Amino acid sequence: MAISTIPWGRDLPHSTSDEAEAKNWGYWQNRINRASLVMLSETGIVSPEEAKIIALAQQAAEAKQSEPGAEPLTDIMPLENLLIAQCGQMATLIHTGRSRQDIFATLNQARLRLSLLDFSENFNTLRERILTIAKENTKTWIPAYTNGVQAMPITLGFYCWAFLASFERDFDRIREAWARVNRSALGAAVLANSHWPIDRQRLAELLGFDGPVVNGLDSTQVSLFDVPLETAGIAQNVAIRITTLMQDIAQQYSQTRPWMLLDSAAAYGSSAMPQKRNPGVIQKVRAKASDVIGAAQTSVLRAHNLPLGMYDNKESVSEDNTAVFVQAVHMLQLTNWAFSMLKVLPERALEELNSDWTCSMALAERLQQVHAVPFRVGHHFASDIVTLARDKGYLPTTFPYAKAVEIYSDVTKQLGWQDGALPLTEAQFYQTLTPEYVVSTLQGAGSPAPQSVEEGLKQIEKRLSEDQFWLSGKRDSLKSKDALLDSLFETLTK
Repeated sequence: MAISTIPWGRDLPHSTSDEAEAKNWGYWQNRINRASLVMLSETGIVSPEEAKIIALAQQAAEAKQSEPGAEPLTDIMPLENLLIAQCGQMATLIHTGRSRQDIFATLNQARLRLSLLDFSENFNTLRERILTIAKENTKTWIPAYTNGVQAMPITLGFYCWAFLASFERDFDRIREAWARVNRSALGAAVLANSHWPIDRQRLAELLGFDGPVVNGLDSTQVSLFDVPLETAGIAQNVAIRITTLMQDIAQQYSQTRPWMLLDSAAAYGSSAMPQKRNPGVIQKVRAKASDVIGAAQTSVLRAHNLPLGMYDNKESVSEDNTAVFVQAVHMLQLTNWAFSMLKVLPERALEELNSDWTCSMALAERLQQVHAVPFRVGHHFASDIVTLARDKGYLPTTFPYAKAVEIYSDVTKQLGWQDGALPLTEAQFYQTLTPEYVVSTLQGAGSPAPQSVEEGLKQIEKRLSEDQFWLSGKRDSLKSKDALLDSLFETLTK
């Protein structure tokens, strides 16, 4: 799908992927029929002769559905009628031990499963993109902000690392949720199983699930509340941090000379103001993230007051209703595209740091660490320097060293400290106020020092590789189960 960079207009896709769009209700009803017939034959509930007749009818019904103009399946009865038209009432044996309840619960769980995998794949693509930016900028000094004010110098690599670390936690949640998502309701019938020896474990395996949701009532009714809402919460959680990332880039555009912005190809011009280049995709991502959060909340509100057995809740986070994951995949694709167009100007970022006194705390720390000056004495000294500098318009690179010596003498006298001579040479004084010195000398695990960031990013890369392998394994497993089901079903027709 072509991604629009302008914030207006609707270009939301119908599903999380082409595969998800193809694997609609009709697809899953047919897969469930195939799995049911294989299991019924294996357990002897239907005879080989009956299984063959019904299997051939199922093949004919699937062919009928593929004809131009065929009505899409939205219920089990039209498919059953197609089977009856082929082989009479014998076709209804395929419905042994089943109900709309367990069929709809299962097919929606299968669709949710694929939506979660599609979300995970797009999420990993974004993680990889941000990791690349981080690795390229371990020595790109930038300001960090608290309360909207420059606070400390860090690096862009360190900033990206923070979000990448949080995204690891999101993938932890995906992995943990998978154990609950990839469970089948099929064979529980309405909610209490049936009088037939239905092999629910086998049904689950044939459809690629890890097993059944054991309790019948839980499988067709109760789990349809918490499991979809759990996954919707994952998408919502990611969306909240996506808005933060985009907001940080958007704030750059309030400056006349940003140090981080999108390539001009990612902007559109104003219809009236010739100087403007609007970063529409940033606003579109933020709006899309809000759509994800809103859709997730809608799912909660739709579910919170429904009685058991209410069909509407069975697809509350799927394509047909709130479409949490359709919105979320679109959000991730837009975000990835935005980051692919990101331009970083290190010299301008350094200029921004040097235009304020973001490194002043380092004076107090160096005086304490190297010269045993109590921190509060050093802090008072640095604070008085900043006060005078802002009054006179001095920058860290232009502040008179002689004034620093004078201020230190005054502060030590005022606080009763023993020695009024500034123990920093002129070169040391100016060095201490540079972002490179401040960041490079920070210590401890998780600091923005380049070596620390590089080590951290190695672990991020390792974990991302593991998550990509996990995702690939889940997709491969589903493909192999699909092939197994088709092979076993074809055997019934011989």
